[in-house]
Amino acid sequence: MKVGLHILDPRLRDWGFPRWGSAAAAGLDLHACLDGPLLLEPQAPPALIPAGVSVRIGDPDWCGLVFARSGLGHREGLVLGNGTGVIDADYEGPLLISAWNRNPPAGGMPIRIEPGERIAQLVFTRVMRPDFEIRDAQSEADAPERDGRPPGRGQGGFGSTGRR
Repeated sequence: MKVGLHILDPRLRDWGFPRWGSAAAAGLDLHACLDGPLLLEPQAPPALIPAGVSVRIGDPDWCGLVFARSGLGHREGLVLGNGTGVIDADYEGPLLISAWNRNPPAGGMPIRIEPGERIAQLVFTRVMRPDFEIRDAQSEADAPERDGRPPGRGQGGFGSTGRR
């Protein structure tokens, strides 16, 4: 698969972009293309940080997913403001990283992001679009068996099967 990569910020070349952290890394490191340091205060609104690139995936069977780098999230509290960013195959605009400081407001530490710092990662993955079979919810609930099997779970959820 070929992905078009447009470098919007020329500083990225000096910062070593594009590169993966290791030969087996799944995520392509994304840099904070800032003009100066950014201080994210605990629980403040998320900031949109330019990654300095745009991509053209083009193939609707693929998408990009943007994740926070695990070390920054675990050690410092940096998470994505939207959890995970989704880059659709037809999106060709600049990549922006929604960064948020999850630390508690009372006594939590601010997070300082420097220009060029690797703060997120872009992972490419396949997309599956199922063919839906629309069913009437009432008729499903009344059916004692389906294809010789008992009806599926539908009650409880959220840990109802226990922890072990």
